[in-house]
Amino acid sequence: MQRPAPEEFALKETTPNIAGSGKYMTGDKLTSTYDLVEQMQYLYVRVVKAKELPPKDITGSCDPYVEVKLGNYKGVTRHFDKKPNPEWDHVFAFSQDRIQASSVEIVVKDKNPVLDDFIGKVSLELYDVPKRVPPDSPLAPQWYRLEDKKEGKLKHGEIMLAVWQGTQADECFSDAWHSDAATVGREGVSKIRGKVYLSPKLWYVRVNVIECQDLIPSDKNKPLEVCVKVVLGGQWSKTKFSSVKTVNPSWNEDLVFVAAEPFEEALMLIVEDGGNKDEVLGKCLIPLSSVHPRWDNKAVQSKWHNLEKHVVVDGEKKEVKFASRIHLRVCREGGYHVLDEYTNYSSDLRPAAKQIIRKPSIGILELGIISAKGLLPMKTRDGRGTTDAFCVAKYGDKWVRTRTIIDNFSPSWNEQYTWEVYDPCTVITIGAFNNGFLHKPSNDSTIGKVRIRLSTLETERVYTHSYPLIELHPSGVKKMGELELAVRFSCTSYINMLHKYIQPILPKMHYVHPLSMGQTARLRYYATQIVSMRLARAEPPLGKEVVDYMLDVRAQFYSARKSKANFFRIVNVVSGFVGLITWLDMICQWKNPVTTLLIHVLFVILILSPELILPTIFLYLFFVGIWRYRRKPRHPPHMDVRLSHADAVSPDELDEEFDTFPTSKGTNVVRMRYDRLRSIGGRIQTMAGDLATQGERFQSLLSWRDPRASALFVTFCLIAAIVLHVIPFKVVALLTMFYVLRHPKFRTKVPSIPANFFRRLPSGADAML
Repeated sequence: MQRPAPEEFALKETTPNIAGSGKYMTGDKLTSTYDLVEQMQYLYVRVVKAKELPPKDITGSCDPYVEVKLGNYKGVTRHFDKKPNPEWDHVFAFSQDRIQASSVEIVVKDKNPVLDDFIGKVSLELYDVPKRVPPDSPLAPQWYRLEDKKEGKLKHGEIMLAVWQGTQADECFSDAWHSDAATVGREGVSKIRGKVYLSPKLWYVRVNVIECQDLIPSDKNKPLEVCVKVVLGGQWSKTKFSSVKTVNPSWNEDLVFVAAEPFEEALMLIVEDGGNKDEVLGKCLIPLSSVHPRWDNKAVQSKWHNLEKHVVVDGEKKEVKFASRIHLRVCREGGYHVLDEYTNYSSDLRPAAKQIIRKPSIGILELGIISAKGLLPMKTRDGRGTTDAFCVAKYGDKWVRTRTIIDNFSPSWNEQYTWEVYDPCTVITIGAFNNGFLHKPSNDSTIGKVRIRLSTLETERVYTHSYPLIELHPSGVKKMGELELAVRFSCTSYINMLHKYIQPILPKMHYVHPLSMGQTARLRYYATQIVSMRLARAEPPLGKEVVDYMLDVRAQFYSARKSKANFFRIVNVVSGFVGLITWLDMICQWKNPVTTLLIHVLFVILILSPELILPTIFLYLFFVGIWRYRRKPRHPPHMDVRLSHADAVSPDELDEEFDTFPTSKGTNVVRMRYDRLRSIGGRIQTMAGDLATQGERFQSLLSWRDPRASALFVTFCLIAAIVLHVIPFKVVALLTMFYVLRHPKFRTKVPSIPANFFRRLPSGADAML
C-alpha cells in the first residue's frame, strides 16, 4: 500500500461561507448563480463623461482628468488634451472591507506640468448609494453639477456618474480599477485584470508527396538524390531520398503538421537535390485556406502543382514560373483531437471539425477560485519579499485567468467560472502564478497547480477543499502555499453520461488512420508552441511559461525520480497479486484449518458443478464491490508527493531533472551520450507509467474512485452472474470461442465496449507531480 503523504502536503476540507445551491440549466440557456464563492461587497463608481468644463489654461482650454477619492484610496482616469467635453467611461471598484469614509468624492482636475488645477467636484454620501444585484439591469448614469471647493454650484461644468453597491458578480468587475491595486500605475492595470481566453482551433495538415515530373537539374549527367522538404511556419519535415534516381522521382510518403485557425502561414514545398549540395530544383507555395478540409475517411483527390525555380541568365537572377510539376495530396484533417493527444489527463477529447460534433453537452462544471493561504515570497520589492498572485484554470479550449492580487500572501479572489462538459473522463487544471509584469517586468513564475478529474466527482455535490500547492525545486520538494477551491459537476443527462463510458475515447480517425508515437510527440510539441504564441498575443498576455506549465511541456523528459515513482506504482499494483499468492500459500500450509476446510468444500462443489464457476466469481466481485462502497474516497485527488516520489529524491537526481535538454554538463561526447540515455530512459519511464496506469485502472473498478464506473461494473457483475447461472456454461464457452475467432469481415477498427470502458477509468496519473 502507498504510504500516506505528510500532513503538510495533505488535502484539507474547508467550510467557506458560500451558498452552494441553485439551478444550473434553464432550457438551453446557461445561468450562473455565482454561489461557489464568498460574496465580496464593492462600491462601484462609473465615470462616464463630462461637458462644458470651464477653461483653466492660458489658451482657454483644459486637459481634464478625474480623481475618485474614498478615504485613503484614490483612483485616477486618463487625461485628455484640450477637450472640454471628455468621455472616459471608466469604472472604479472599492472593497467595502477597507472603506473607512462616509462619502465618496469625484474631483475633476486640469493636467498641468507643475501643479494640476482644480476644476470642480461632486460629493456623494455612502448611505444614499443604491444596491444592485445581477441580473438587474445596470444602473443608469446621471448628470451632476460640479461644485467648487466651498461646495457651491459652478455656472458651467457637469459630469455623468453612476455609483452603486454590488458584488464581484457585477459585469463591470473584471474591467474595473480595484482599490487593492492602488500601487499599480494606470498603464499597468491591464496587466492585472482577469480574462477569459480561447485556444485556437487546431488542425492536422497531411501532405502526401507522390511524385515529381520533369525536374531540371544543373548537372544532367549526375544521378539525382531528390527529396522534398515541407515547411509550415516553424515546422519542417523531409521525405526520404527517392529510390528513382531520374528527373521523375516518386515517394508516396506522408508528412503531418499542425496548423491553427485563422491560417496565417502558407505551406511551402522545396524539392532538393541532396547529391548536389542541396540544390533547389523547385518551390511551391500553397495557402492553407485553399486546402481541402477532411473530417471523415473519404479519400482526397490528388493534384499537380507547378514548381517555381530561380535561374541565373546573363548574370541576373530570374524566376521561372513553370520549372516542373509535383504531384501531391494535401488536406486539413479535423477528425482528430490534437492538443492533448494520448495524455492520461486530457481536458478535451473532441475533434476540431464542427461537422462531426453533433452531440450536446452532458453537464456543467463550475469552479470557484476562493483564496490562497500561506504563499511564499516570489520576488523582492523595496528590500522585502512579496507575491502578486493570480490563478489560471484550463478546461477544454477555454482558459480563465483571475485578477492579480497585489502584494498579498493570502489573496482572496472569489471568482467563479463555468464550462460545458462533453466527457466526464477529463481533467481540469488550476495553476497559481506570480505576476512578473509589474514594476520590473519579467516572466511569470509558477507557484503550484492542481488537477481534478471530473469522473471522480459526485454529481450535484459541492467540493470545498484547500489544495496544497507543491513545487519541485533544485533544492527539493517545497509547499508553496494552499489554494482553496469549490468545485461542482452537475449532470444534464445521466443516461448520456453513462453512455460515454462505452464510446471510443478519441475520434474515429485516431483508430482508422493512427499516428505513430514519434509523430504524436512531435505534433503535440508544435501544437503547444502554437497555443502559447497565440495566447501571448492577447491582452493581458498569457505568458509562454504559464501555458507550458499548464500543458506539462516537460512531462516527456527523462527523470530518475519519475522512473522510480512509476516503478513503485507498478509494485503497488503487483502487491495485490503477491497478496493472493501469499493467501494461497497460507491455505496450503493449513495455518487456518477452518478456512482450508471451507476451500476444500468450495473446490469440490465447483468441480462437481463446473457451471457454477463463473457465476460464483462474478457474484464474489459483486459483493466485494458493494462491501468497498463504504470505503470509497470522499475527496477528489490531489498532487501526491509520496506517489510522485518527490519527498525522497536525491540532490543528484534533482540536478539531472532540472538540467537543460540538451544537457550542458561536459563535453560534446558526454552531452550526446547523456541525452541519448535520457531519451531512452524517457521512453522506458513512459512505458512503465502506462503499465502502472493500466493496473491502477483495474484497481479502480471496485474502488469507487469513479462512482459511476464502479456502479456500472458492479451492476454488470450482478447481471452476468444471473445470466451465466441461467445459460449453460458450454453454450457460453462456445459462443465466446466463436466471437473471439470471428472472421475479419465482422471486426471493426474501433475499440470494443469493454476497451472503451476500461480506458475511461481513473488512475494515479492524475495525482502525479
